[in-house]
Parts: sequence; C-alpha cells; structure tokens
Amino acid sequence: MGEKVAVSTELADRRLYRQKLRQCVDAVRRMLAEHRFDGPRAVMGLELELNLVSESGHPVMRNEQVLRAIASSDFQTELAQFNIEVNVAPHRLSGRVLEELREEVDTALRYADRKASEVGARIVMVGTLPTLTDGHTTLGNISADNRYSMLNERIIAARGEDISLDITGVERLKLDGVSIVAEAAGTSLQLHLQTTPERFPAVWNAAQALSGPQLALGANSPFLFGRELWRETRPVLFEQATDTRPAELKEQGVRPITWFGERWIDSVVDLFEENLRYFPSLLPICDDEDPERVLDVGGIPALRELRLHNGTIYRWNRPVYDVAGGVPHLRVENRVLPAGPTVVDILANTAFYYGAVRALAEQPRPVWTRLPFELAAENFHTGAREGIDAELWWPVNGRGNGSGLRGRGAGVRRIPARRLVEDELLPLAERGLEAWGVEPVDRERYLGIIAERCRTGMNGASWQSAVFHRLRDGRGLDRDEALAETTRRYAALMRAGHPVHSWPLD
Repeated sequence: MGEKVAVSTELADRRLYRQKLRQCVDAVRRMLAEHRFDGPRAVMGLELELNLVSESGHPVMRNEQVLRAIASSDFQTELAQFNIEVNVAPHRLSGRVLEELREEVDTALRYADRKASEVGARIVMVGTLPTLTDGHTTLGNISADNRYSMLNERIIAARGEDISLDITGVERLKLDGVSIVAEAAGTSLQLHLQTTPERFPAVWNAAQALSGPQLALGANSPFLFGRELWRETRPVLFEQATDTRPAELKEQGVRPITWFGERWIDSVVDLFEENLRYFPSLLPICDDEDPERVLDVGGIPALRELRLHNGTIYRWNRPVYDVAGGVPHLRVENRVLPAGPTVVDILANTAFYYGAVRALAEQPRPVWTRLPFELAAENFHTGAREGIDAELWWPVNGRGNGSGLRGRGAGVRRIPARRLVEDELLPLAERGLEAWGVEPVDRERYLGIIAERCRTGMNGASWQSAVFHRLRDGRGLDRDEALAETTRRYAALMRAGHPVHSWPLD
C-alpha cells in the first residue's frame, strides 16, 4: 500500500501540500545535479502478499491473530483482514542469491503457516483466491489501521460516487458499490532493484517493456468473486477498484491512479513530475522538513510528501526514493507479478525479471527505441488477459527490421509469448544473470522452470482453470464446490513445493 503514514485527523491544506511536493521534486533535481545518490550497488529485495484461508480453502479474517502468533517484524498487515505481507531483507544480486532466497522464503512461509494454523488459518500464495466473494471485501473486513480506512474515504470522496467493477473475460463480472477492500483480492510479488540515477531510466524502460511477457508467464489470477475472468485479473481489478474518476473525467482523459504510464522516460524526475502534475493528493499530510535547507547544511532530506504521494499512485513499475544508512538511493519497484504458485515459481519469476531487465537495459539498441510505448501498454493488458497463450508485440528478430504492421510501429509484429520468451528473452535473462554474477547452477535451475512453463503451456492460471473445468464439467460439481476443491488442491501442491508446470490435473 505504499509509504506508511501516521494519520492525522486534520489534513493539511492541498495547496500547501502541492507546494511541498514541488519542493521535494526540486530537491531530487538538485541531488541529481550534485551527485548525492548512492553509487552502483547490485542490491535487490522482495515483498510477498499472502492470503489467509481455512482448511476448507475459504478466506478467514484473522490477520491480527496470525501476526501475533508469528511475532516477527518481517510480517505485516495488508489492506484486508484476510491478507498479510512478508518483507524479505535486501540481498546482493550475485552468487547463490536465488537459492539463498528460496531457502529463506520457504523457511519463513513454513514457519508462518505453522503459526497461523494455531489460530485457525493457513497461508496460500495465489494472485486472487478462487473462493473469495465480494461479500468478503466489505469495509467491515478492512484491516485495523486508520490509514486504510482513510484511503478508502479519500478515494470515494475524490470519485464522488460508488466504485463499480465491470470486467469481461471468459465470463463477465459486474458489481456496483464496492469498497477499496476489493483491491485486497489481488496479492502480488513485488521486486525491488536499486539503481544509480544514470541507469534508472534504462532500467525503468526495460521493466515496462518486460511487463507484458512477465504477466503472460506468471499469470495466476483467473478467478475473481466466483467468475473466471482474465488469466491475470489483478491489473484490471486494481484499475477499477482504485479509480478516483467518475465517468465524465474518464471521458476527458484524466489519468487513473493505477497507471501503466504513457511514455518512455529520460530521468527519474520525469515520473515524479508526472505524479505532481497529474494526480491530486489523496492524503495531503505535510511534514515540517524544508528539503532545501536540509541540503544546504549537507544533510539528506526524507522527502516524506514525495514518498507518501508516490505510494498512492499505483504504477506497475514504481520509482522509489529512499534513504538507508544516511545515504539516498533510487529503486525500481516491479509490481507486475502475482503471488505464487510456489516458492520455486516465485524465484523463477524473480530470476527471469532480474536477468532480462539488466540485459534489456544494456542493449546497444534498446527495445524501447524500437517498440512504441502504446504497444508496450497493449502487451501489458494482453499478457494479463490471455496469459501464457498471449501474442505480444515485439521488434522483429530483435533488430526492428522486417514485416511490421502498418500503423502499429515499423518493424514490430505479434509473436506468441511462449516463443518470444524461448527464442529471445530467456537467452537475454541468462546473459543478464551472468552479468550480475549469479552462479550457473542457479541460472540453470530457475530459468529452466521458465523454459518448462513455455514448453508445457502450464502456469498457475492455466492449471487453476483446467482443474476447475474438470471438476465442474467432468465430475459435476457446482461452481462453489469446484472453486473450493481447486483451492484445496492448489494449497496442498503449493506446500509440496514442486513448480506449477509439473502439477497433476487429476
């Protein structure tokens, strides 16, 4: 949910907050000019959102009890009472980091699941929980933290009317009067990569270009509120559940706060400027800090207004300003992927992202100079809607020459996502991980899982859908029974830990 805040009952004046945001952005510009940011450091981190369920596979509203039982600061609340989040400490992106992360995450989740079971809950990693209903996402099930209820109030106030969902995929879901808690139906894997200011634009652009293939490979959210929708329904859910715009503002072209973006960038400031220019504050809470004065005396400003505002704009690749050990740094936070299905699948997705994003960022002719931004945005939604069977736009043979389609960008064509990954992106990911210094044994293991997904056409979404239809159409279970049984099988296989492409369908 972004930057944590101590909520005041009296919100600061919006004009003052806007002035403070301008001061923050100007401070970032000055820090860039004066080379105040941390130097090159191959540092990565991840956050993982989780669902809480009963033994029957249905959601339970017990995050406070579960967190007390776990008793670890690594685990925190999330928006709804059926969610928690685990934060993994930053790691150097080199050596056996992938295997070290697998052991660390696996140990943490097994411990957390065991402690959760003591208070009548179990942990499931899945993008959207198949047994969740809209009745579970009422305001009565929001987590006991004022910042969540305040954010809901501010979104509704900005919109001026109830939030509605209207999503058409395999089936259609149409709901009126939903709260922001509906957003909690989607749980994600968030990948952080620290980068220098000079490299930030290339890394962010590369991450944007990679988002469509990421979604196609990692889709794990085919069901929402009892309906089969997109293969990765989280993006369209977030876009609609957090939308502050009534219909009239949509018609005027006002940007949504859940946003892919509209252009490639040349500086991190481009993104912070867009945040200031396009998005009124949802939580205009001002700090006493004067960033200019702090810089004048050789200090490092916290820029709390910038960080808070940035945390209420849900970019799929979010710029992050942070200070660690008194030194400021920049990160790209990749928010594209769903949680699950297993720890090894998560690490395979992680390996693919960190390897491919580095290789794409370092290409002599970067992909964003050959792929129109609007096609990258289209890839994002196509990958989410169609999953591993998607066809995506990409420069032909990586060179940008050949049979492009008129009006869609010269030298690009639609390519099956599985072939694009196998032929081009997996070799790039291999080279990128090698450049990071990741050991060959880890590269082979985790990228091999991605290769097997492409070979079999099986990821979390396709497995869930196939099992649901076998149970419903083949065994005659009704919809609710089939969703519950799918969830129970999923949870058991998740705990066994084998990658999803090897899961049985019967």
